[in-house]
Amino acid sequence: MMEKDNLMCLLKLQSTEVMVTLEHRSLSWTFSKKWTWRQKHATVSIPVSEIVTVLQGDGKPRIKEMAAPSHQFTVFHVCRKSQRWSLQVVTFTAPDAQVAHSWVQSIQERIHQTGHLRPRKLLVFINPYGGCGKGSQIYYTKISHLFQLAGIDSVVIETTRANHARDYLIEADLQQYDGVVCVGGDGMFSELLHGLVKRTQSDSGVCEDKEDAKLAPCNLRIGIIPAGSTDCVCFATMGINDPVTSALHIIIGDTQPLDVCASYHNGELMKYSVSLIGYGFFGDVLRESENMRWVGPIRYDLAGFKTVLGNRSYRGTVEFLETADRNSTPRDNTRCRTGCLVCSESSGRLNEMAAESQDCVSDSWRTVTGSFTALNITGISSACPKSQDGLSPTAHLADGTADLIIVRECSTYQFLRYLSRLTNRKDQFALPNVEVHRIHAMRFIPEQLDEEKEIQREKRLFACPCTEVLDTSTWNCDGEILNCAQLSVRVHHQLIQLFARGIEDTSSS
Repeated sequence: MMEKDNLMCLLKLQSTEVMVTLEHRSLSWTFSKKWTWRQKHATVSIPVSEIVTVLQGDGKPRIKEMAAPSHQFTVFHVCRKSQRWSLQVVTFTAPDAQVAHSWVQSIQERIHQTGHLRPRKLLVFINPYGGCGKGSQIYYTKISHLFQLAGIDSVVIETTRANHARDYLIEADLQQYDGVVCVGGDGMFSELLHGLVKRTQSDSGVCEDKEDAKLAPCNLRIGIIPAGSTDCVCFATMGINDPVTSALHIIIGDTQPLDVCASYHNGELMKYSVSLIGYGFFGDVLRESENMRWVGPIRYDLAGFKTVLGNRSYRGTVEFLETADRNSTPRDNTRCRTGCLVCSESSGRLNEMAAESQDCVSDSWRTVTGSFTALNITGISSACPKSQDGLSPTAHLADGTADLIIVRECSTYQFLRYLSRLTNRKDQFALPNVEVHRIHAMRFIPEQLDEEKEIQREKRLFACPCTEVLDTSTWNCDGEILNCAQLSVRVHHQLIQLFARGIEDTSSS
């Protein structure tokens, strides 16, 4: 039966009669009454936006075309299990081939009408050396056939050196692509981030070295197929680091804007970052780990243990521009989830705040001077499998802010309490030596020690001879060292877009 807005027909699923209905946003089928006792649910419904493709036939690959059109058609769609997605295949049998063909055409039309901008051609970069060295294997065994099934044309490049992908994006003709995909870890994502942002500013005539420059947002979306030793960005934007889940988000054309932090030193752009910019503990861990590369990924644990024993702290002054929006704070327990209102309403809110504070910008900055064990800036929660809530559980992906976490000088025991709370889901900010602020920008100026303070530091560290005595730490910017102590950071609102939809709230499911 055909209607103006939907299609309804009695079909067969395996040997069972089902009433199949195609509406504007969903495809559903209802089992006949005599079979409902065998089904957990009498009706199954799937969003049209999550149908990967529909083909006439039983969906199985064939060497030769069938002599006659098939009476069957097969729907390939997303199947969910919490945050993990997989491909589900359902084959229906129609009364004749013409009816099957009509269903295929109708479902394809509805897919195109959903409003999701599905990619037709992608530029894929594979890091064959990152993580466990399984990037190529993951792509060719788990991902490439999914892209082919969805009709996506992929141009694949295996990188051969550091910054290969970044340099390619800066120079290549990108107009033919609907997105770029990295198969690797956070380092590979960082290459795509820097390449796309730099290319976009160059094409737009924007000087990215100016701290007050309004950077042009990137049009091409970035997809992340996790295949690294750490997949923080993927985990924090999807809730899972699973290659098939990421590929399916790419295929159906999900879009998630993302804020980007830009770091500057002496007026020069240093790095872009979406997750951690850390001074003190996390900077020292990264610096220590560089001398332990020969032991593999365990070097981070060894470097962390050594840094905790050293219990270094560094004096300096932190200046930060705190957001005036009191409806969103780092301790309001509001998690950023799919369809987040804080992020979706952020553009209008930021414009209002800019107009209100135009005459008093200098008065909006706050200053904190002291001795710090750690200074952490994170634009996202920075959640990962080892820290399910991350550095700042309520940080938002695209609201134009970052969270500044200040850990003041404290005993080794107190700092271990803070670190443990990053993994046990207790409130890591409910400690006397920890404070957190939601900010738009930050400046850090290190303090040079005088001779008397230097002697005191050396005496304090004498009990741990393996610890080097240093006046300043270094900055850890998404896993890369910035060899400077003085730094300025500015948040750029929704500068890039990912093939993602944020973390879905599955608490009610």
